Amino acid sequence: QVQLVESGGGLVQAGGSLSLSCAVSGRTFSRYTMGWFRQAPGKERELVAAIRWIGGNTRYEDSAKGRFTISRDNAENTVYLQMTSLKPEDTAVYYCAASSLGLYSSSNYYSYWGQGTQVTVSS
Repeated sequence: QVQLVESGGGLVQAGGSLSLSCAVSGRTFSRYTMGWFRQAPGKERELVAAIRWIGGNTRYEDSAKGRFTISRDNAENTVYLQMTSLKPEDTAVYYCAASSLGLYSSSNYYSYWGQGTQVTVSS
C-alpha cells in the first residue's frame, strides 16, 4: 500500500501562485510514477502533471505547460506541484496519485489516491 496526503490548497486570486504538497509513505514507491490530477465540478478527472520518482522524467498536460512545475524531494518523500499564473479555470479539487506504470495520463493507470485538496481561483 501507498499512502498519499495532499496539502496546500486554498483560495487565490487570478494571476497568483499556490504550491501543493503530497506526502508519500508505504511500500516501495521509488519505482512509481506520481501524478497530480484535478477534477472540477461536472468534469472528468484529468492529469495535470506527472513525474517518475527515479530519474525525474516529467509529463505536463497542455493546461499546465509553462505555468505549473512538478517536482519530488527524495529526502522528504514528498511530491510538489508549484502553480503560477493561476486562472479561474484552474479551480478544482487536486489529487495526488501513484502508479506503478509509466507517465500515463489516464487515471485508470493510477492505483493509489490522496483525499484531494481544493484549489479555488477567483477572478
